[in-house]
Amino acid sequence: MTEETAAADPRIVLVEDDSTIASMYSYQFEQDGHTVWTATDGEAGLQLTRDVMPDIVFLDVRLPKLDGFEVLARLREDPKTAALPVVILSNYGSDEMRKRGLELGAQDYLVKARVTPIELASRIWSWVSA
Repeated sequence: MTEETAAADPRIVLVEDDSTIASMYSYQFEQDGHTVWTATDGEAGLQLTRDVMPDIVFLDVRLPKLDGFEVLARLREDPKTAALPVVILSNYGSDEMRKRGLELGAQDYLVKARVTPIELASRIWSWVSA
């Protein structure tokens, strides 16, 4: 994907089972001009990502049906989504969890309580263009 394509139609998939958190992030992303699709479980998030091929995926770890690590592993196994930027957003901030996410190929691993929607939105282009 070129920067021109991303700039013309910045698309985000947000996989988050907490509707309040999903609404909070989606609102900020949309205010910044991004198109956002949300899924509330890992299976739906995986399928949605494959269907819309977004510019970036924000992925929770603790999800119904498939956890975020399994979703990430499956995205990395699929040639169509292997290079897709994925940022993990989790309430679990242990070094072990962070290490696992990064080893599976996440661009970043952020703790929700430590990053605001505005901060997250301001970093989207650094992940998309990496």
